[in-house]
Amino acid sequence: MSRRCELTGKAVQTGNLVSHSNRKTRTRFLPNLVNVSLISDSLQRSVRLRVAAAALRSVEHRGGLDAFLLKARDAELSIDALKLKREIVKKVAEAQGAA
Repeated sequence: MSRRCELTGKAVQTGNLVSHSNRKTRTRFLPNLVNVSLISDSLQRSVRLRVAAAALRSVEHRGGLDAFLLKARDAELSIDALKLKREIVKKVAEAQGAA
């Protein structure tokens, strides 16, 4: 399982730890990933995703999983999240057509 957020694409970064004497040691900075169940309003079901803690705040700020995915760029999303976005777009289009 890769260390990448499924919603934002945030991944591992590399850099240096720099001591007081200015010695540099290579290190990896890992994203704060958590396994969560998010509820999709249009699909009426919960979805398990592995997302960064910062992405959770972004999802809540945008008004839920559906609103976040509809606004997100496809390049940032994982394959599973992209499939979920397509399902949501299809469901929203059906609801718009019926109304």
